[in-house]
Amino acid sequence: MTAVRLGKNQFGKAENRVVRVYRDTDRHEIRDLNVTSQLWGDFTTAHTEGNNEHVVPTDTQKNTIFAKAKEEGITSPEDFLKVLAEHFTAGFDWVSGGRWAAEEYGWSRINDHDHSFYRSAPEVRTAVLTRDGDVDHLISGFYGLTVLKSTGSGFVGYPKDTYTTLPETEDRILATDIATRWRYNTTSMDFEAVYARVKELILSTFTDHYSHALQQTLYKMGEKVIAEVPEIDEIRFSCPNKHHFAQDLSPFGLENPNEVFYAADRPYGLIEASIVRDSAPDVPEAWMGIAGFC
Repeated sequence: MTAVRLGKNQFGKAENRVVRVYRDTDRHEIRDLNVTSQLWGDFTTAHTEGNNEHVVPTDTQKNTIFAKAKEEGITSPEDFLKVLAEHFTAGFDWVSGGRWAAEEYGWSRINDHDHSFYRSAPEVRTAVLTRDGDVDHLISGFYGLTVLKSTGSGFVGYPKDTYTTLPETEDRILATDIATRWRYNTTSMDFEAVYARVKELILSTFTDHYSHALQQTLYKMGEKVIAEVPEIDEIRFSCPNKHHFAQDLSPFGLENPNEVFYAADRPYGLIEASIVRDSAPDVPEAWMGIAGFC
């Protein structure tokens, strides 16, 4: 038989939907998370011999997530993932680390009601914590935040060949769905405040310049975040160019000075970029296990 060996492996319970309601007063608070737990460690004989003595059941991992939501609470997705990492690595000698991930869905009060809410956040907040021995890497971000500016963007000066049909324009709609993740250089901070600050910087930078291309805008947004948030060493973007084409109304005897558009959903340009603090070390393993560029 051909010789083989076990490569990198992990296991756990995926997509545990946890809703934590705080009922300490008549005015309730709510945190709504989708949490995944995966463990790294000495699981070789489970694969090679069917020996389960080191296999922490995925059902146990699920139960731990819900129990910790009660015992420790959820102050932020990042802090909650740190609680899970500490529990599993401290509680089982053979668990050397793992990968814990969370998505958070935002809720707001209906008419400032004490216990009635509506799903309000346009984006889904994300967090991923990887622990390998005594080394942690923490990544936060969001996806699904759709932005648009109706002018202040153009696209000119690109190379043209036999197959180029796209006309140059100095006035177009620029729209995209922002997916972004950033890598921290520390795991100790006010994650709620930092998240709000990063989102505000991204949105304000999207508006504050004439955009010659979506590439330029992504760079400016990342540059601003790195400059203003010292806890972040790298930020990545994956953004589709949501094309809006001026509709030809001339067959109807009508002019269209960039007022009526056809919004095309596909195909679309996909623009991706990573902006890194110049002094930061490369940590490619921090992005392990994250689907796609972000």
